[in-house]
Amino acid sequence: MTRHLHLNAFLMSTGHHEASWRLPESDPYAHVDLAHYVRLARTAERGTFDSLFLADGPQLWSSVGQRPAGALEPLTLLTALATATEHIGLIATASTSYNSPYNLARKFASLDIISGGRAGWNIVTTAGAEAARNFGLDAEPAHAERYARAAEFLDVALKLWDSWEDDAIVADKAAGVWGDDAKIHPPRHKGTYFSVEGALNVPRSPQGYPLLVQAGSSEDGKRFAARHAEAVFTAQQTVEDARAFYADLKSRTAREGRNPDHIKVLPGIVPVVGSTEAEARAHEQELEDHIVHTHGVAHLERLLHLEPGALDLDAPLPDDLPPESAIEGAKSRYTLIVRLARRERLTVRQLIGRLGGGRGHLTFTGTPEQVADAVETWFTQGAADGFNIMPPVLPSGLDAFVDHVVPLLRARGLLRTEYGPRQTLRERYGLPRPANQHVPELPAALPQPSSALV
Repeated sequence: MTRHLHLNAFLMSTGHHEASWRLPESDPYAHVDLAHYVRLARTAERGTFDSLFLADGPQLWSSVGQRPAGALEPLTLLTALATATEHIGLIATASTSYNSPYNLARKFASLDIISGGRAGWNIVTTAGAEAARNFGLDAEPAHAERYARAAEFLDVALKLWDSWEDDAIVADKAAGVWGDDAKIHPPRHKGTYFSVEGALNVPRSPQGYPLLVQAGSSEDGKRFAARHAEAVFTAQQTVEDARAFYADLKSRTAREGRNPDHIKVLPGIVPVVGSTEAEARAHEQELEDHIVHTHGVAHLERLLHLEPGALDLDAPLPDDLPPESAIEGAKSRYTLIVRLARRERLTVRQLIGRLGGGRGHLTFTGTPEQVADAVETWFTQGAADGFNIMPPVLPSGLDAFVDHVVPLLRARGLLRTEYGPRQTLRERYGLPRPANQHVPELPAALPQPSSALV
């Protein structure tokens, strides 16, 4: 079979660049406008993307002075988008630190049923003291503890999704039997973090489980991904780093006894597209000119665990930053940003400019041909199975990618030209539907005797 790119549209209010909302074309209220997201979803579907994705966190992100803040709850929004689209997958971020397995398993099963098998779950552990304090905690749980809780949370969710066998519903009107109680399997789970007794109150969904997505690249994150994830969103700045991450994660997955082809690696890319390279550079400069550096400095100081006032805009990062081992928050993103600043000898001002579009994800600026070349290079050189497309400005950035880059990828045989027969999100990612853990697998068929022996 021809190997095709997996493309995911990462949708964020007016765009991923922090200054996108200040452009004349942008609607500062788009982040709470359903019509805005319907348009974006249909554009991504026109580009035959595999899926779209919404980030989320149980706290108010950054300062409301910096950019449009707050966001519609993603499972609610994706349920609305399910009725406005036909093919594209719908991936929501949901935290294992600040949810309960029963309620969340029910919500994802409901979305999968409503969408006809297009739901995906981006499993996050949620870093940051701000979120912790919203749930009665004085500080965020330790990094390792968050991942231990996530592993048990997922285990319980899988038990809940398997608590109904696929044929539990009998619907025998003549006999007066709607369902078969023998095919309902309450989890009766008692663990370190959760105690969950009863079966889910939603039947098993079209995919069995939603597509399981993970985005952490720390040691704990990669260990979790190798055991459980089916798609991984990652941030890499160079093709060399991306190839190393890709090879490491595929190897870890194989050591866990899983098929490495059943985990898809999708680095994030922020494509700034222009009809000429000069036009693309002008777009990039326009965005950078609209950055308010006081916001950027404050955010960077929080991310680097520095006291306010520790950074000088026109100086490099301090030499005495804490090591990754001392960070309990987003470990891998911390290391990526520090390495970027050191490697390219950036001042704080320059670093803020580099982070303004993708918060550590690769920003690529150029013509449609140059963007397509970069995508093809990473894809064919063992650095990616596809990409998390993060337009700097929405909707124009997604329009530019779909209208000008997608046709080039199709012409090169790297991307489907149409969706074809209706598929679940798992099928589109080349993944099997998981068997229910309560239903024994049928033995392989015995070989039939040849006609000469009959």
